[in-house]
Amino acid sequence: MEATETTHNNTFELETIRTNTKTGEDDDVNYTKRAQWLRAAVLGANDGLITTASLMMGVGAVKQDVKAMILTGFAGLIAAACSMAIGEYVSVYSQLDIEVAQKKMQAAVASALAVAVGAMVPLLAAMFIKDHKVRIAVVPTVATVALLVFGWLGAYLGKAPALKASIRVLGGGWFAMGITFGLTKLIGSNGL
Repeated sequence: MEATETTHNNTFELETIRTNTKTGEDDDVNYTKRAQWLRAAVLGANDGLITTASLMMGVGAVKQDVKAMILTGFAGLIAAACSMAIGEYVSVYSQLDIEVAQKKMQAAVASALAVAVGAMVPLLAAMFIKDHKVRIAVVPTVATVALLVFGWLGAYLGKAPALKASIRVLGGGWFAMGITFGLTKLIGSNGL
C-alpha cells in the first residue's frame, strides 16, 4: 500500500510540474529543473577539491617529491571527473521521476567539469612550491578557503543557511584530508 501511495504522490508531483511548466505559473519549477545540474556542479567541485587535496596530502605524507605529489593530483583529477560523470549519469537516469531529471547528460557534464575545477585548486596551489613543508601546509590552507566558498555557494544555490553548510563542507574536507594524510603516513612509515 505504501508503494502505491508513493507512486501516486510521484505521479501527482510530475503532473503538477508539467502543468506549471506549461502555464509558467511556478518559479520553483524552473529551480527544480536546473537543480540537477546545479547540485551536480556544486557537489562535483567539492568532491574534486577534497579527493585531490586528500590524495596529495596522502602522498605528501610519505614522499617529499613534488613530481609524485602533482602526478597523484592529476591522476585523482582525471579519475574523479570520470567517476563523477558516470555516477551522475547513472544516478539521474535511474531516478523514478525521470521526466523531472531530463537533463541527465547536462548533470553528468556539469559534475565532471566541476570535479576538474575543484581538483585544480590544490594542484595549482602545490604545483610551483618546491619546499615540501610549505607545500604540505599550502594544500590544506588553500583547500580550506575553497571548501568554505563551495559550502557557501551550495547554500546560496540551495537557499540554505550559509554558515551551517560551509562548516559542514569544511569539516568533511578536513576529515578526508586528515584521515588520508594520517593513514598514508602510518602505512608509508611502516613500509607496508
